[in-house]
Amino acid sequence: MTTANPAGSPGHHTGVDPAGKKPRRLATETKSALKTTEFFVYIASVIAVLIASMVVGTEDDHADYFRADKAWLYIVLLTIGYMISRGLAKSGSRDQHDS
Repeated sequence: MTTANPAGSPGHHTGVDPAGKKPRRLATETKSALKTTEFFVYIASVIAVLIASMVVGTEDDHADYFRADKAWLYIVLLTIGYMISRGLAKSGSRDQHDS
């Protein structure tokens, strides 16, 4: 049995439940953040900044040129970049459900 959508083409589900009360959500906007490579790159970058900040220190009477405040600034910038990239990813793609 085929159903017709409001445009009249058969075979496409309209997204409304059988009782006709509320639309069903057939797709989420994007896949989960944990399933993306950008999440793992972000985590690795944050860890690398923290390790670099810890390793670089005062040696041979030189000033500590990668202090904690600079490391946290870089982490904030990484976070902003990650949030922008997720926003761009969510702006135009769909992740289909099988139901």
